[in-house]
Amino acid sequence: MAEPEESIAIGVVAHHVFCPRRAWLEVHGERTDTAQVAVGVRDHRAVDDQATSRGARMRTIDVSSQALGIHGRCDSVEVARDGRLTVVEHKAAPLRRRSVATEANRVQLALQALCLREAGRAVAGAAVWFSTTRKRVPVELTEDLLAGAAAAVGATRAVVSSVTPPPPLEDDDRCRLCSHVSVCLPDEHRQRLPARRISVADPLGTVLHLTTPGSRARVRRGRIEVSARGEEPASVPIGQVAGVVVHGNADVSSALLREMLARGFPIVWCSWSGRVVGWATPASGPNGDLRAAQHRLDPEVRLAVAQSIVAAKIKNQRHMLRRHRLAGREELLRAAELASSARSIGEVVGIEGGAAARYFSSIRGALRAEWATFGGRNARPAIDAVNAALNVAYGLLLADVIRAIAACGLDSHGGVMHTPGRNKPALALDLMEEFRPLVADSTVLWAINNGELRAGDARDDFGVVRLNERGRKALIATYERRVTGEFQHPRFGYRVSWRRAMEIQARMFLAVVAGSSPTYEPIVAR
Repeated sequence: MAEPEESIAIGVVAHHVFCPRRAWLEVHGERTDTAQVAVGVRDHRAVDDQATSRGARMRTIDVSSQALGIHGRCDSVEVARDGRLTVVEHKAAPLRRRSVATEANRVQLALQALCLREAGRAVAGAAVWFSTTRKRVPVELTEDLLAGAAAAVGATRAVVSSVTPPPPLEDDDRCRLCSHVSVCLPDEHRQRLPARRISVADPLGTVLHLTTPGSRARVRRGRIEVSARGEEPASVPIGQVAGVVVHGNADVSSALLREMLARGFPIVWCSWSGRVVGWATPASGPNGDLRAAQHRLDPEVRLAVAQSIVAAKIKNQRHMLRRHRLAGREELLRAAELASSARSIGEVVGIEGGAAARYFSSIRGALRAEWATFGGRNARPAIDAVNAALNVAYGLLLADVIRAIAACGLDSHGGVMHTPGRNKPALALDLMEEFRPLVADSTVLWAINNGELRAGDARDDFGVVRLNERGRKALIATYERRVTGEFQHPRFGYRVSWRRAMEIQARMFLAVVAGSSPTYEPIVAR
């Protein structure tokens, strides 16, 4: 016996009429917090309150059709004296401020009418109410419209049941007005310069770092309140926070954890030395099928992505040497060329290691004299103050990349170059490589050379060097200025913050997994 088809939301069918890719993204869990969405939610609050129903006008009516396999909600239904109904859809802001019912609006109303008719009610008409212009636009429920709406259900079902998304619209003005443009990235998926200005929105909020030992963060009256022994509590509106990073022996309440996860924001825990020890992400997330496909990526595709990432990292290291007029640039240029033509992942990793050693042997020339004893990168445990600062900066960068990957619904452990065998976030380590020189290394150099990080901010505990509390706070502040600063994307031409760029790159990798983009193109400084 065949399983009945899953019911589709009427709103998804309307999205499909507007753009098939938009419908696929919606069904597969992609959500956005754009200004358009915020206005729509605000303007629907009164409509969604059933208590405001009055006699001839009913609000928030749930409808469904077994025949079509759809379900939805009517914003309001007006009842005439003869019992016939008029379905009214409430919209916040009409397209270009013109109060015109779009084809998607018409299809949505037609499907709501078909549901009501299946329930035995007579539907006489429909209309769209635009709250911004306060205009009502009638929609005639013709037989052609009703038949077309029913056909749109089947077309929508075929699209959203696919594992891979349909291609983006090409040179279409709808993209500029779409609330999902920041997750769809139509021009970026084609890896070309945008033919128009794309509004790539940065996350609406800041990342809250808890760094004081013994401090505790909790939710109180719509704000995150942070208290520490002997200090006045500090607070920030929870709506202004897009993520929390907990450093060392700080604490967060279960209510705050629950609230952040409910809002879709991960929480990351780090050690005092900057090592990422874990993170929490919401139970629901987008792109479940692609998350599974990520672990089945073709070996040739994995190699191509690894080549691109390492070549970009080496070029960005070369950019840092060029900026500070240091030796080693020619060697790194040759290493980048070798990485681009490597024949195995192991060869790529070997080239990356050799280039890193050459880079760090030169970059110490960019440090102030009192820090010039830095002998090169030794990772963990740090044996000098520069390595201790790099550990913290790399931990901050890794936390940001993990958050970017979670926003796309990918698995941070499913990498292409780093392996999950050591139970490390392999994909996050892969995608952070191109950002290491330009974000983390740059942060450390800036903090040291501008006196924000001082030699006395590090302590030696039996051969293991760590930053003290003042040093960590100073470095975190420098990192936040760097990661929220904007730059002109070298490939796509618009200005974007480094933190937002990390999610763009994660979505570029997502496109490779989905098969909608043949190659991964990392960020390379010009």
